Amino acid sequence: MSCELKIKERTGVINPIFTCQPAGAQYASIGIKDCIGLVHGGQGCVMFVRLLFSQHFKESFELASTSLHEDAAVFGALHRVEQGVDVLLMRYPHVKVIPIITTCATEVIGDDVDGLVLKLNAGLLKEKYADREVHLIPIHTPSFVGSMISGYDVAVKDFVSYFAKKEDKANGKINLITGWVNPGDVTELKSLLSEMQVDATVLFEIETFDSPLMPDGNHVSHGETTIEDLQSTANAIGTIALNRYEGGKAAEFLHNEFDVPAIIGPTPIGIRNTDIFLQNVKKLTGKAIPESLVRKRGIAIDAIADLSHMFLAGKKVAIYGNPDLVIGLAQYCIDLEMQPVLVLLGDDNANYKNDPRIAELKANVDFDMEIVTNADLWDLERRIKEGLQLDLILGNSKGRFVSIDNNVPMLRVSFPVYDRAGHYRYPVVGYAGAIWLAEEMANTIFSDMEYKHHKEWVLGVW
Repeated sequence: MSCELKIKERTGVINPIFTCQPAGAQYASIGIKDCIGLVHGGQGCVMFVRLLFSQHFKESFELASTSLHEDAAVFGALHRVEQGVDVLLMRYPHVKVIPIITTCATEVIGDDVDGLVLKLNAGLLKEKYADREVHLIPIHTPSFVGSMISGYDVAVKDFVSYFAKKEDKANGKINLITGWVNPGDVTELKSLLSEMQVDATVLFEIETFDSPLMPDGNHVSHGETTIEDLQSTANAIGTIALNRYEGGKAAEFLHNEFDVPAIIGPTPIGIRNTDIFLQNVKKLTGKAIPESLVRKRGIAIDAIADLSHMFLAGKKVAIYGNPDLVIGLAQYCIDLEMQPVLVLLGDDNANYKNDPRIAELKANVDFDMEIVTNADLWDLERRIKEGLQLDLILGNSKGRFVSIDNNVPMLRVSFPVYDRAGHYRYPVVGYAGAIWLAEEMANTIFSDMEYKHHKEWVLGVW
């Protein structure tokens, strides 16, 4: 029995697991209040990303594009950035933060976005908008390397490094860098911290992505992390980045630049990793873990005990999606006595081989398990057609046709989920997330039994 880490055998990509770096930077930008990202590239670099956000959250988000055309490939397109910044500031009086997010086209052209920001700060902003607070932040996210995961990581680090400002004394808060999560995850994390009476600067505060319909009209969704929140990150008593690949760079920056203690991971999926998260909070703050959380933990363990040995044990699972999420799900499945036989990490990050969580999996699994980097959904489909037996697939909606065509049940997890309702409201982290995941996996398997006309004895019921 072995756990093998391997690189995808093919050079090309067929049916990618997720999208490109600029999408990650755009997701970070919509978490900041009074911010509209300006994507320096073709119209599609914004249009399709906004479509993904809207499909997933069923909300509208503000993102802008420099809308390049063919002439930009020859003559450059910095003038489009100048025009875009001017138009945004004219049309949106509340905007204070404009990240200028590059794409593959503008990185290949070689547009000097950093130099242009210096020019705009000395020219346009002083001459036309001298009475306004405006922050232009270049974020380099070429699409031909990395993924939306690395783009998010780069953007969070760029926002923090731009704004973080050291003061004389600590602010008494911790920085909580959530990574690419859903509003339900942020709600659960804040609930855990509230019960420990811990004050946190949440990067990013996205509960408001689930926007209300109000009598006075509809609201465009946006995050609530403020400039002041970002500035205060340098004065925190510590930083917890829940994900190694989605916020780890920012945590390391704050540690190296301002001596803010940093704890990176593990992603608090399942009982074991949620326990570690709470212990890390306790270590940074000195706050005790209250009896109320011990009780919530007990409720979660009871829910899991009701399901794991009888219904989930031995079930073979394939998992794909964001790497920290996927690794956390794999760990949790093992704790539930399930077997994640195929784990697909969908980008070209060379650091997976050094990930201690993967090393732990390789050292301890007692079944055959493959972890494939730079993978795509064709890898999943090919292995099923070659005879890989699966009881369940965990992943985003992009893999739904692999599930349908091969008659393998699937639980939608992560981003994007656009063929199920309301998934963004439910956490996968914390004790509440542990319950939701275990019960939804069991219910998905139960439904599959019904469709395949399995007898009731499979459920242990007579």
